[in-house]
Amino acid sequence: MRQNYLFIVLCSLVLLVNCKGGDDSVNPENSKPVTGIVEGKVFAKNGTKPIGGATVFTIDSKNQVYHTYSNADGSFSLTAPEGNTTLHIQTGNGLNFRTEIPITVKKDETTSVPTKDSKLNQIAKIAYVEGSYDEIEAIITNLGYTATEISYQDLKNFNTISQYDIIFLNCGSRNLAQTGTSSPGNDLSVFSNLSTFITNGGSIYSSDWAAAYLVGGNQNAQSCGIAGGFLDFTKICFNINGNAGMYNNCTVSNTAMASALGFSTLDIQYDMSLWQKIQYYDPLFWEVLVQKDNEPLMIRTNKYVDKTAPKITVGTSLNNNHMTICHHTASGNTVTITINQNAWNAHQAHGDYMGSCSGTTNSGNIYYTTFHNHASGNIGKAGPILEYVILNL
Repeated sequence: MRQNYLFIVLCSLVLLVNCKGGDDSVNPENSKPVTGIVEGKVFAKNGTKPIGGATVFTIDSKNQVYHTYSNADGSFSLTAPEGNTTLHIQTGNGLNFRTEIPITVKKDETTSVPTKDSKLNQIAKIAYVEGSYDEIEAIITNLGYTATEISYQDLKNFNTISQYDIIFLNCGSRNLAQTGTSSPGNDLSVFSNLSTFITNGGSIYSSDWAAAYLVGGNQNAQSCGIAGGFLDFTKICFNINGNAGMYNNCTVSNTAMASALGFSTLDIQYDMSLWQKIQYYDPLFWEVLVQKDNEPLMIRTNKYVDKTAPKITVGTSLNNNHMTICHHTASGNTVTITINQNAWNAHQAHGDYMGSCSGTTNSGNIYYTTFHNHASGNIGKAGPILEYVILNL
């Protein structure tokens, strides 16, 4: 009798296994997504300048992100789930330059994105203050993008500068001809407005003598600890003791930037004497991007916050429905992307958070370079570095 009972139990187990089919892959959580390949090449708006280091990604129906980065020649190859989706291309955090392309990914096939579609669009409104021996606006224009000239006096009016996402402060823009005074270091409203602008998400770039916009001073920052500015000497200080000549064998110390540029060493020509040397910087506040031995030549930060600044919206209205987030990938890594705000709740549900993966605030970026765009245009590999700055602010 016991033998019959065991036989019945055994038969029941066999029937259960046969009904299940013995295949766990029917559970979509355990199934491998069906994918294809998307390939193409990222270009600036001019259609000729390839863009390296751009983030290229798609988002599936479960808000999982499939991403890669463009090579120095602009090329990319992305594995993505099959079906109709949107291909996103962005530089920096995606708020200032991004492109969205509808694509159809086919199973086990390669889809090529036409060059006319993979050009990086300008979302940001960009402003610049005219300088001397420095014309960052020429590089912006050559890339196919647009920048509006504003005056030094405009910097005193927050309503004027708040409409922009990025402001470029050229070397030589604090001279008497631009400012109308020999003591622009007394124009405290300029420092205050820039501080508020950055705290609320706007980004700025300053070069060489335009260090005075950061730390105070008149035409330039003559020494450490001068009055004015919105960054005190514990964060950074300068002196005008640079000599004209070549800086050979400089290093691009940021690996992502070096990969995007396609080189990690360069020679930099300082064509004028008395350029601003960085005497001290706080390494917890600044990231060094280019250096000569241990001397920083190009730095950036997104950690500046003025706790006394009012909360005011800055930038173009095109970004009102987009936001930057740090996305956690299935592989355990993170990637900074910009998404539509309507998708935020779903991303937040699986651990994503607001803001850049590399920052601790929602502030904009501050880039500073000791070198700049020579009026003659002969700047060698410093040219691609300044292009990188423009696209990653």
